[in-house]
Amino acid sequence: MEIRNYLKVARKYNASDIHIVAGLPPALRVSGDILLSKSPEVTHEQIEKIIGQIMNDELKSALKAKLQICFSITDDEYGRFRVTVYHRGGRPELTIRLCARDIRSREELGLPASVDDLIKKPSGLILITGPTGVGKTTTMSYLIDLINCDRRCKIVTIEDPIEYVHEHKNAIVIQQELYTDFLSFPSALFHVLRQDPDIIGIGEMRDYETISTALTAAETGHLVLATLHTPDVSQTVERIIGVFPSEQQNQVMIQLSSSLHGIISQQLIPTIDHRSRVLAYEFLVANTAVRNVIRMNECFKLYSILEMGKSLGMQTMDVSLSSLYEKGLISYDSMLSRAAHPEDMRKRYNKNSV
Repeated sequence: MEIRNYLKVARKYNASDIHIVAGLPPALRVSGDILLSKSPEVTHEQIEKIIGQIMNDELKSALKAKLQICFSITDDEYGRFRVTVYHRGGRPELTIRLCARDIRSREELGLPASVDDLIKKPSGLILITGPTGVGKTTTMSYLIDLINCDRRCKIVTIEDPIEYVHEHKNAIVIQQELYTDFLSFPSALFHVLRQDPDIIGIGEMRDYETISTALTAAETGHLVLATLHTPDVSQTVERIIGVFPSEQQNQVMIQLSSSLHGIISQQLIPTIDHRSRVLAYEFLVANTAVRNVIRMNECFKLYSILEMGKSLGMQTMDVSLSSLYEKGLISYDSMLSRAAHPEDMRKRYNKNSV
């Protein structure tokens, strides 16, 4: 099986992912849906041959030790791809994410105009959150490119893996990749602070050490952009505080309340014609009310602040979903299934519970 054939087909149909699973034909995720190709079923032996072609000895050793690994590959014709190798029944399989070739504009991404204001601060913390595959890395790449175009500074990113390669524009951009340039996020972030960065991009804040170091960096003169796998604004703040031991949480609340600039929580929703996906987002700007709520650990009040913060560009996920529905971009069922308060949605549109 020639892997480049599937990279070509995936680009042709604007797929977001390729799934290579033993016993099934190769599958593409297009506009959020999994579509099986008409090719023959893939065998374990074919998958192992692919792995042998695209992984070097270091990656193979890491896979053997950890049983799952994520890395990037680049094809001269079809671009960059993020490969995830995992095991099922003791045998490896693959998921391949197609990386964007170009950085799209804020309007094309569907982000609010006020998101550009976040990166104007010289230091602090910007968080981009949501489940896997909702465009967190795309949003971070957009913000980093914005800084790269506007500021004479040094940007250092630590990623797993690198998905979009930034050129040096007004800024120096240093991108480091797991298992190629560093062995763990905590150690990488510790050493990044010694590289004289102005901006730090963290592919994922996934553990206590990374979150702790990121908060310290944001407090000490660096602008930190990071992603988390949390579904909304409130749970993002709760996750950051909750990862610390109870005796440290009061100090963390103070750190987070003083350094946070904003949180963007994302979802990608299939359009009503299932030809593409559109961005729905919850957006928090850290004003005085937000800082007080975080300092007092009253995260349940953040939703009300989002509802009242329209003048600052703030928005709840439900408002974003309603807007997409009213524009005819997404279906009623898609809106309802992703709403935080579906009963309120039903009442608003005069549709009864099923």
